Amino acid sequence: MTLPGGLSRLATGLQPASSQRSRRGVSATIAIGGGIVAFIAIVGLLSLVWTPYDPGGIDPTSRLQLSSSAHWLGTDKFGRDVLSLLMAGSRTTLVVGIVAVGVAALIGVPLGIMSAMTTRWWGEAVMRANDLLLAFPALLLAIMLTAVHGQGVVTAMVAIGIASIPSFARVVRSGAIGVMKTEYVLAARAAGRRPLAIAFRHVLPNVTSLIIVQASVSFAIAVLAEAALSYLGLGAPPGTPSWGRMLQEGQELLFVAPRLEVFPGIAIALAVLGLNLLGDGLRDRFDPRLRDRR
Repeated sequence: MTLPGGLSRLATGLQPASSQRSRRGVSATIAIGGGIVAFIAIVGLLSLVWTPYDPGGIDPTSRLQLSSSAHWLGTDKFGRDVLSLLMAGSRTTLVVGIVAVGVAALIGVPLGIMSAMTTRWWGEAVMRANDLLLAFPALLLAIMLTAVHGQGVVTAMVAIGIASIPSFARVVRSGAIGVMKTEYVLAARAAGRRPLAIAFRHVLPNVTSLIIVQASVSFAIAVLAEAALSYLGLGAPPGTPSWGRMLQEGQELLFVAPRLEVFPGIAIALAVLGLNLLGDGLRDRFDPRLRDRR
């Protein structure tokens, strides 16, 4: 059915405007999320060389001070500067997130690609083992590792990383299966190219966008998991700056000095918000189906 000239021009004129609005919305989401993440990263890097006070410095004479020119966010029950603790805690959060996501990606990505490229029964066996790990509570895994190796940031990183492996394996496998059906992969297999060469040359580059999106989402989950483990006493040990540890130490003073809970809570919420916005924006940017739907 052919539309009249005026209606045809109107229909074709509306599509680019809608597409431009969609692209602007995606770009704004990425910009906001990336800006929050970049700010936290800068604060964490800055804390390596400078903080207003020593994050571990205890001063009983300055305990529970309110915000002032000397201590912008006040002090905690040990007399430590809250702003310095928040800055140093961002460093701990970044390290835990990067290492945990790195461990999950290094194991989950090869598993996902392998399960998509091998025989059907082997791929199904890998995925069923993946489902078994996915059903295993991450908190229970952290408790087991803590009982064996003791409390520490390394234990938390390993536990979070292992718990995030199934997500990477599932996402990468779904993308790799689609890549394996393309003509250039079929041609490469017909030409006798080795599976390892096909995986590195054709499959991995085409699932990189999925890996990036999953990494941003898993990073947000790692931030929450680290805070939860530290709050429960299974993550950062006493004396190690951590947002979750700050929540644990300030809970008994909730009605006396609620700011000791508010400030680290806001920091955790901002970090998770920024990573989620960044992940959503990257997903919409890389997935044309979601972009067109918006």
